[in-house]
Amino acid sequence: MKPLFALIAAAVVAGPAFADAGLDLATKKNCMACHAVDKKLVGPAYKDVAAKYKGDKKAADMLAAKIQKGGVGTWGQIPMPANNVTEAEAKQLAAWVLALK
Repeated sequence: MKPLFALIAAAVVAGPAFADAGLDLATKKNCMACHAVDKKLVGPAYKDVAAKYKGDKKAADMLAAKIQKGGVGTWGQIPMPANNVTEAEAKQLAAWVLALK
């Protein structure tokens, strides 16, 4: 858990650079085909995801796993497919989403 805390702390310090890196990775990995930062597309808006899991200490790990393995049911019955991302990329994406306001 400490490495994730370090990643989030670095994100707070890095500010816009972290936001750009997260958005760049989400775009590169084709996440933005189904998600947007501030509006629902096929999947929920990333800001809605951040709001839902605000304060949940297990959220980063859970979201990283969902990013890698996919899932269905939390946001409706349209499934999110598994994504071709490394564990580190999944954790970076989860931390970026959870940092959105």
